[in-house]
Amino acid sequence: MRRNAQPDTSDARVERVGSVVRQIVPGAGGSMVLWSDLDESTADAAIAEQVQFFTELAARGEVPEAEFEWKLYDYDRPADLGERLRAAGFVAEPAETLLVGRTADIATLSVEPPEGISLRVVTDEEGVDLMMEAHRRAFGSDRPRIRELMLNLLRDEPDTIEAVVAMAGDTPVSAARMEMRPGTAFAGLWGGGTVPEWRGHGIYRFLVAHRARVAAEHGIPYLQVDASEDSRPILQRLGFEVLGVTVPWVWVG
Repeated sequence: MRRNAQPDTSDARVERVGSVVRQIVPGAGGSMVLWSDLDESTADAAIAEQVQFFTELAARGEVPEAEFEWKLYDYDRPADLGERLRAAGFVAEPAETLLVGRTADIATLSVEPPEGISLRVVTDEEGVDLMMEAHRRAFGSDRPRIRELMLNLLRDEPDTIEAVVAMAGDTPVSAARMEMRPGTAFAGLWGGGTVPEWRGHGIYRFLVAHRARVAAEHGIPYLQVDASEDSRPILQRLGFEVLGVTVPWVWVG
């Protein structure tokens, strides 16, 4: 999935340059190094090359700013790659746990909404704005990159996205999406953060089960999640297995 990554949206591009696979996104955020095959003798030069590349892109106006993420997994090499990124000026964001589940197993879970909750499938800008409101109330911050990503996918590749909002009456209380890149065996589950007053009611489980059912209908055998510490134990109880830990290292020029 990382070596042969596909672009997230139609306006992004993925390149393999030497031992690095990177994605370039013209909008705000989303550019990143997805995979690398480095060792102690090549890592520092590869890091410097990527910093220079994204700095030059920003200088030419191809991206709005020289910011990108190096998606580091705990089994990537060399073993001290994280420390090398830190020394080069990257800043680590909170670690996430990589989990994978079999779609057929997860899809058998109940998909009935918790009491007081209804499900709205996102198909237009109004639905995207409800998603953003749920994210803002759950996480306390705006997510402009996610809004842009969602609008692009709904416009250009609607069959590759399943996005939903959990509604308590007219109020969005949680939102999640699933990305289904053509020709891949894994569907990526993202989001699912729930506003504080609705946590513990089974909404996250409900949204996972719904997306698993949709993935099963598309014939996708596996589900993948980069989970927070809040989500990880729920997913493990649902049958997901831990494959590793990933840390987003961010460089801002």
